[in-house]
Amino acid sequence: MLYIVSTPIGNMGDITLRALETLAKVDLVASEDTRKTGLLLKRYDLKKPQFSFHEHNEDQAGARIMALIAAGKTVALVTNAGTPGISDPGFTLIRRALQAGVPVTAIPGPAAFVMALILSGLPVHSFTFRGFPPHKSGPRRSFLQVDRDSPHPLIFYESPYRLKAFLADALEVLGDRDAAVANDLTKMFEQVDRGSLSELLRLFSETEPRGEYTVVIAGAVARAKPDRRANSPETDADERG
Repeated sequence: MLYIVSTPIGNMGDITLRALETLAKVDLVASEDTRKTGLLLKRYDLKKPQFSFHEHNEDQAGARIMALIAAGKTVALVTNAGTPGISDPGFTLIRRALQAGVPVTAIPGPAAFVMALILSGLPVHSFTFRGFPPHKSGPRRSFLQVDRDSPHPLIFYESPYRLKAFLADALEVLGDRDAAVANDLTKMFEQVDRGSLSELLRLFSETEPRGEYTVVIAGAVARAKPDRRANSPETDADERG
C-alpha cells in the first residue's frame, strides 16, 4: 500500500490526525528531504525509517518503493511541505504504482497555492494553477502567454532569486493586473502583499525577497465585442422607421 501524506507548509501544528496515524502505522517513509521530515517525526515522537525520494533519484527510489510494496511493506510518501505530487516528482511514483495495480490513497492536508488564493482577495470560484515557471525570461514569457486571455486567476510558485524577474515578465505579457504575493504562509511572519503587478514589482525591487513565494494574478477581463449591428444600414433604417 502507498500512502500519499500531506504535511504542514510551515506551522507544524497544521498536521492532521489522520496524517499522524498513517505515519505511525506505515513501515517506511519516503521523504523529499529526510532532515525536514525527521524534524516533523521527532516533534510527534514518531520513530520511522526514512529514505530519500526526490527529483534527482526518483527512478531509482521509485523502483525501490515498488519492490518494498511488492514485499508486503507499507510506504508513506511525503514532500518537504504540503501535498506530494504538486510541483514535485511525487506524481511519477503515484502513476507508477497505479499502473502496477498497487493500492494508493491520499491523506489530505495543506497546499500553499490554495491558501494563497484564498488570501489574495481575488475571485476563487475557479483558477488555474501553473506551478513553477521556466527560469529564463524567453521561455517564461512564452509560458505566461499561454494563459494571457484566461479569465481565471493564475497561480504560480517562484523562488526569491527569480521573483522580481517573474513579476517583470508577467507585467509585460499580462498587463498591469491585480495580484498578490504570499510568503511564509502559516508561519509567524506570514505575509501577503496585494496590489497591481507594477506596484508589487516596485515593492520587491526595494525589498529583497526571502523564502519561497506563491503569486496569484487576476484573470483577464473579458472585452465586450462591438455590436456590428449598431452602425449597419438595416439598424439605422429600423430606428428611423
